[in-house]
Amino acid sequence: MQVNAFIESQLTEHLQPVYLEILDESHQHNVAPGAQSHFKVTIVTEAFTGQRLIGRHRQVNALLADALAGPVHALALHTYTPEEWTARGEQSIASPACRGGSKLG
Repeated sequence: MQVNAFIESQLTEHLQPVYLEILDESHQHNVAPGAQSHFKVTIVTEAFTGQRLIGRHRQVNALLADALAGPVHALALHTYTPEEWTARGEQSIASPACRGGSKLG
């Protein structure tokens, strides 16, 4: 399963985002080469209007439950309404450096 494609299809189909960025950040972590385990999603959609942050995250997590039950170990979510996105200058948040230890050896 291509996790990136799964995330994109689920979020596009159910939330009709005006902006969607999906970054596979697995290579920045201590995981096996080719692992699809760490993702950052920035999504902007009218569907989040009137929702609190926790509700937005729950909605996305429910849509991505199959990936979260399988290969995805970490999912950073940045969820905005179009108005919030415009107010922040349409800029994504940079991910912090990995601080985890090796689990490979």
